[in-house]
Amino acid sequence: MGTFELTDKATLENLEIVNAFLEEHLGEAGCPFKDQMQIVVVAEEIYVNIAHYAYFPETGMFTLKLEIREDPCEAELTFIDSGMPFNPLEMEDPDITLPAEERDVGGLGILMMKKMMDSISYENTDGHNILKVIKKFRKASLDGWF
Repeated sequence: MGTFELTDKATLENLEIVNAFLEEHLGEAGCPFKDQMQIVVVAEEIYVNIAHYAYFPETGMFTLKLEIREDPCEAELTFIDSGMPFNPLEMEDPDITLPAEERDVGGLGILMMKKMMDSISYENTDGHNILKVIKKFRKASLDGWF
């Protein structure tokens, strides 16, 4: 259904651009609202971490590639940055059975990503962090609504 790409500075101010980019293309592809929101929430988590930590204390660039496939329907998001190497899949999942005040700080966003997405992969190639997430979805339909 298409491949789309966004490259810009990884700043918190550009989060709105990332969200609009995803919402536009996922909506046009017929991705159901619930799946769109899960994808956007996960993308926000990834993007905010890049903006906050990848280049700290400086600012750098990021690329977001969105590939939407039709059979089966799925969205693949690939975040690329050349900041500090960080593999979120190496992080231990937080113990969510503990009361909030007893938990270690961090890790909930990565756990959420694992729960909401169908596939997650990370690699560091040629000084670039490459984080891919895939979400499968059923194409939204208006059949039977009228």
